[in-house]
Amino acid sequence: MADRKLEVYKDAETVAQAAAQRTLLAILDGLGQRDDRDGAKPLRSRYDIALTGGTDILRALTYMASNPLVDAIDFSRVHFWWGDDRFVAATDKDHSSYQARKRFLDKLVADGRLPENNIHEMAADARTLEQVAAASDAENDELLAKATADYEAELKRELGDEPTMDLLILGMGPDGHFASLFPNHDAIRITDSSHLVVGESHSPKMPPLRISMTAPMLARTHCTWMLTCGAGKADATAHVFARPNNPAYPASFAAGTEEFAWFTTSDAVTKL
Repeated sequence: MADRKLEVYKDAETVAQAAAQRTLLAILDGLGQRDDRDGAKPLRSRYDIALTGGTDILRALTYMASNPLVDAIDFSRVHFWWGDDRFVAATDKDHSSYQARKRFLDKLVADGRLPENNIHEMAADARTLEQVAAASDAENDELLAKATADYEAELKRELGDEPTMDLLILGMGPDGHFASLFPNHDAIRITDSSHLVVGESHSPKMPPLRISMTAPMLARTHCTWMLTCGAGKADATAHVFARPNNPAYPASFAAGTEEFAWFTTSDAVTKL
């Protein structure tokens, strides 16, 4: 695994701008587009990137949409996945893929740059609000089980039996959770690397139903970036850096096989 590299910026806006620029450059490099001007290097067929929700990542997507580097990328070879998502209606403001579409992806699709099939969303909840309110735990668990199985099957169908992301962009909550893996919940204790996706039916943070890649699946990403800004993250950041693989602070399980960069602000690292 790569060593964690701390990168401290002056504020959250700068973190988002840096992440946007670096993401687009990483895609260009990953596809070989910056190294193939003389035609000597064969181009890769695809680049797979996984996103999660959160303010910092959505802000970075907004900056990506207006970045001129977008015009240099062959998005027909880029595939977007989600490290986690809330199991809510497809157009709910809490649905991370819906927010990512609004800020960045839908424009690429509308312009004919990004094939719709290259967007691999986790399932949305098709029930009415009344049905959701009346549902039992057993019904919710059954729906989550199907959704996680479907996403795991899609990962394997696209990327083989040991699917790996090229780039993963994460955020961390003040409690130290990342993706939808919460402190001391069963999902963060999964160590079987063949278990790729897990459901969460009692999230301590609303909404309660969620889907997430498992910690082993997330950790085998080639390049992982954690975007963590603000004084409210200082305590969790200190605990994450103090002890790896601590179920009380799930972000301590985050890793990357080739690069692991922690993009943060000075007020978030005061307790390190």
